[in-house]
Formats: sequence, C-alpha cells, structure tokens
Amino acid sequence: MLFWKYQGAGNDFIMVDQRREQLLRREHTEWIARLCDRRFGIGGDGLILLQNLDGYDFEMVYFNADGRESSMCGNGGRCIAAFARDLGLVQDACRFVAIDGPHEARISPAGQAGSYWVELKMMDVPSVERQDADTYVLNTGSPHYVHFVGAVDGLNMVEEGRAVRYSDRFREQGINVNLVESTATGLRIRTYERGVEDETLACGTGVTAAVLANALRNAVAGKEAETQVEAQGGHLSVRFEPDGAGFREVWLCGPAVQVFTGEILVAY
Repeated sequence: MLFWKYQGAGNDFIMVDQRREQLLRREHTEWIARLCDRRFGIGGDGLILLQNLDGYDFEMVYFNADGRESSMCGNGGRCIAAFARDLGLVQDACRFVAIDGPHEARISPAGQAGSYWVELKMMDVPSVERQDADTYVLNTGSPHYVHFVGAVDGLNMVEEGRAVRYSDRFREQGINVNLVESTATGLRIRTYERGVEDETLACGTGVTAAVLANALRNAVAGKEAETQVEAQGGHLSVRFEPDGAGFREVWLCGPAVQVFTGEILVAY
C-alpha cells in the first residue's frame, strides 16, 4: 500500500489515496492502529483516507492513533487539502466532506516543494459552555475542554489531561483537554488528545476552541478578528466572527508539509 506522511505544526498524519482502490476500511481498527504506531508501523497522530464523493473534490475519513474513526481533525483537514494539491486533484482551493460536514480550504505554496499555507473553514460554533472565568467546554468539530492558566511550561500535560478526560463527566465519550496561556501576541497552548491518549504537538480543533474561548473570556465583539497561537509544534492562527452567543466564519490557518512517502505491506 502506498502512503504519504504529512504534518501540520507537528501534528502528523498518514495519508492514503483511496479513489481507485479501498485497501483500508472502517473495521480495520487494529491494522490502522498498528500503522500509526511509531515503533511497529509508520507512526502518526492519526490516519486519513482520501476518497471519492459526488459533488465534492473528495471525502476525508479520519482515524485516531487508536485505530478508531473519530470526529473532525483540523490540522488533518488542512493536511489533506495539501495532499489533494500534491495529487493534482485540486489547485488553490478545494471543497470536501468530513465527519462533521462540508469544509472548504484555500491552499498556497509556501517555499519548498510539498510545503503549503492552508486556510481551512471550520464548522460554526453556535454556543460555548462557560464553567467559570477560566474554563470552557465547546465543540469545534471535536469536543474540547479549555482551561486558561498562568503558564503552560512545566506542566505534566498527560497527567493534567487524563484527570479531565477520564473524569466522571467525560470518561465515556472522551474529550480533548487544552491548557492555554495568554501572551502579549496571542496564546500559547498545550493539548492532550483523546484517541491518541497523549499530548500532541498541535491540535487544530483545540487551537480553534482556545481562540473562541479566549474571545468569549475577553468579550470580543463586532466584526472579524484573528488570534495568533503558538502550539508545541509551530504557529497557527484562527480568524472568526462573533455571532450572538457563538461564532461563525471560523478559519484555521497554518502550515501543511509533506514529510515523506513510501510503501508498506498490508496484511490484515
């Protein structure tokens, strides 16, 4: 099976082009998990299938590193747009469907071959649960817990993340946990992802959730705004428009880079 490896701010994914032949299916949970394993497989935070879908450029099917199909992955969505560009399927824009519905992306070359700046339109967020002045729960395509702290350095992110993810409220469905620090230029973020069950270098839906929670926390109102975010693996930004109790025109922007391609034996 041919595969491609992409990363967006250090959030890395195995890509498989399934337009002509479907080698991997949703029931191949154990094999997909093995492919994502960094010692026994290719290694990645997740695996993404690019498939045909009438009326759109393609369909995105996303699996977490545990091999299970999951909710929307923002950096994965940006990376699959770059992948479609490298395949010659699209040029400077695309429309595709993921598990949370239709998306569009804008793709611009960024220096060396296989490197792009991709802007991905995310789903509207009609409401945000505010637990207290520093803690928010919202869905940006995936469910997120956002907590603002004084500084993100020095925290045991796995311990902090698991305490929330496996709490009574979130244990069954799981939730992604983001600890966020406000800076003079924007935000810094660290994220524990369900399904990966570890800290990842970046999480697109988590960055989006942090920016929207920050806007609510600071009572940002009016027209379009943009916030810069420093994740562990690189810089991203989010544009948005406040819309009553929620947000619309939400765009996740950042790098998407092809790392390598190869072939692996599929033996399920």
